[in-house]
Amino acid sequence: MKKLPLLLLGLLLTVNALWAQADRWQQRVNYTMVIDMDVPQQQYHGTQTLLFTNNSPDTLDKVFYHLYFNAFQPNSMMDVRSRTILDADKRVADCIQQLKPEEQGWIKVKSLSQNGKKAFFTTNETILEVGLAEPILPNSTTTLVMEWDAQVPVQIRRSGRDNAEGVAYSMSQWYPKMCNYDYQGWHADPYVGREFYGIWGDFDVTINIDRNYLVAAGGYLQNPDEIGYGYEKEGAVVKRPAGDKLRWHFKTPNVHDFVWAADPDFTHTKIQAKDGSVLHFVWQKGQGYDDKWEKLPAIMDRARTIMNETCGRYAYKEYYFIQGGDGGMEYPLATLITGNRPMNSLVGVAVHEQLHSWYQMMLGSNESLYPWMDEGFTSWAEAIVENQLAAEGLMGKKEAQENPFEGNYRGYYYLAKSGKEEPMSTHADHYQTNMAYGLAAYSKGAVFLSQLEYIVGKTTMRRGMLRYFNTWKFHHPNPNDFIRIMEKESGLELDWYREDWVNTTNTIDYSIKSVDREDRKSTKVVIERKGKMAMPLEIVVTMDNGNKVLFYAPLESMRGEKPVDAAMPRTLLPDHRWVDPEYSFEVPIKVKNIAKIEIDPTHLMADINQEDNVWEPKSPVLF
Repeated sequence: MKKLPLLLLGLLLTVNALWAQADRWQQRVNYTMVIDMDVPQQQYHGTQTLLFTNNSPDTLDKVFYHLYFNAFQPNSMMDVRSRTILDADKRVADCIQQLKPEEQGWIKVKSLSQNGKKAFFTTNETILEVGLAEPILPNSTTTLVMEWDAQVPVQIRRSGRDNAEGVAYSMSQWYPKMCNYDYQGWHADPYVGREFYGIWGDFDVTINIDRNYLVAAGGYLQNPDEIGYGYEKEGAVVKRPAGDKLRWHFKTPNVHDFVWAADPDFTHTKIQAKDGSVLHFVWQKGQGYDDKWEKLPAIMDRARTIMNETCGRYAYKEYYFIQGGDGGMEYPLATLITGNRPMNSLVGVAVHEQLHSWYQMMLGSNESLYPWMDEGFTSWAEAIVENQLAAEGLMGKKEAQENPFEGNYRGYYYLAKSGKEEPMSTHADHYQTNMAYGLAAYSKGAVFLSQLEYIVGKTTMRRGMLRYFNTWKFHHPNPNDFIRIMEKESGLELDWYREDWVNTTNTIDYSIKSVDREDRKSTKVVIERKGKMAMPLEIVVTMDNGNKVLFYAPLESMRGEKPVDAAMPRTLLPDHRWVDPEYSFEVPIKVKNIAKIEIDPTHLMADINQEDNVWEPKSPVLF
């Protein structure tokens, strides 16, 4: 009988999570693809059978595919944008413009049919526009069969061949990928520079490639016995004979993309993590950094445990760390990372990219519209995980910090004072500078969460992050979905925070304007709001005997207050309003007995000028 309440609780939680998605339909795909590599020509032939299920209430008479490789041609949108933006990414710059015909990338669709009938299509750079043979009705499934040829570009950005470290193939964004159609309509965004959005589905991928290549992919290998070498020879460089091809067959359930890489000199090792999943490590052995890669598995196992505790439990059976790409880039069940790094950098990039398994791979927000929900949330979690690893001596020379988010705040402050900040609601490709995009998505996005912890409290924040994961995993959450979870968890109204922090460039700037120095039984303190954005206020008063008291003034817009932190006595003050330029309160202590008054000693509130946040008796008269 005692189990009944627990069963009911579990049922209620499940129903609650499903109810949250009740009005948010999403499409479904099932890819079966076979590709045949022509290594001497750096080309391949592909076939694709795509089962597309239209779960929307709309009838669709057209569909769109991404053809990412077409970006790697002179005068493409990516090329023009990278040559004209104010601060070009050095990895791209004018490199696409310089590509010779045999170095360029392209995908050429040869045929496309729907349910056995010919479909008409037009290639518009990186988007394939398809007029369907017959409409796709609501709640129905159609079969699209495609044949295409492709050329792998010289690696410039993420995808391609022969990267700077000599890896032969980094195969991301390599296939015609169905664009997403959601409650906002079609998202047929051209590939200009960054970020992706996909439909959840199952992938069945067969790769036929020369026998001397070892293939690693974001999927479960189906035919290890047929392969006959490589994965069972852990940690060894296996020189395989060239000539005949081998068939590598992978399946991946419930993901929105598929990545693979291949190289003749790849070596492979694996461990079973403490959560039961298998972690794979694939790199070029004998290049001078084997010792670092050999230490990486145990560290990533420990990191995975911290990630599961912080973000929610990893949902898949395997994960691959693969040398390749042009830095670090995330995909379902895998990442491509460059391998020749100092130990702390190798661990750092491996932690960051693995954390994308949560923020974008299991919580599939639209990266183009909300890149901060991907990069910012990942950077927030990365700070927590790396700080714990550093405390345990697993980050090389990097030491643990009292405030692990300090670097994110520095990045945000630089952005806010640069004069080039744009709202985080800006489309990822439309930022005027790469700097503004990067600091907004990564730094300001991370501060969004760490500052939210300041508003709702650490315990509530961490519970809320787990609730967000368990409610929205394998769906496409937007900013409002996230903030509603936090409102439910905290009991506070938080839309004011999202509106100001995400949709504007308003800054936070408070100061201690005056402290009453008259010899009275109490001391009047006046706080001035100089910035446009209002926040709840925490003012810590330190007495001359060392005791501290926290004075807490909630923001009226919150309709409540955060829980008491038992670490320090707290005096609850009346609410203050966002329209008020000043806020005053009485400290029931004589001014001569006060050693210091400070606004937010935790520095979790992103006040852009903290020099006037502290008052001490030796301070000059402030008013």
